[in-house]
Amino acid sequence: MAEELIISPGEREEIYHGLITQIKALIGDEKDTIANLANVAAALKQTLNFFWVGFYLVKGDELVLGPFQGPIACTRIQKGKGVCGSSWELSKTIIVDDVDEFPGHIACSSLSKSEIVLPLIKDGAIVAILDLDSDKIADFNAVDQKYLSNLCEWLVTVI
Repeated sequence: MAEELIISPGEREEIYHGLITQIKALIGDEKDTIANLANVAAALKQTLNFFWVGFYLVKGDELVLGPFQGPIACTRIQKGKGVCGSSWELSKTIIVDDVDEFPGHIACSSLSKSEIVLPLIKDGAIVAILDLDSDKIADFNAVDQKYLSNLCEWLVTVI
């Protein structure tokens, strides 16, 4: 597949369905983790136009900024700190409708208003975190969680 996305308007669920199919074709049998995470972040950002999309990689006892699309971001996050660190500590997806209401939220940008964070789990261990921020309040829901979880489950098989 050429390195381009076909973006069709529609409901978010339809968009995800087409996007994930294209991401899988784009990655193909590429095994480089950074290349794959970079293309996934770019595809999500380009297609869904979220404010910030990126990955944090588990390195020792902290999360370290990985491939992302959007404004500059926090470089290191401790386990249990902010939404990303909490997702890592709890080993679960977290959806935050209003980041200003989340205790201990780490504000890399004051323009971020809502967030969804998903752990990437490989062989029982979290290896990375997928973080998506929106500049709209309550922009994420069960549809996002379903498709992004499926994407993360597949992604750990190719990184």
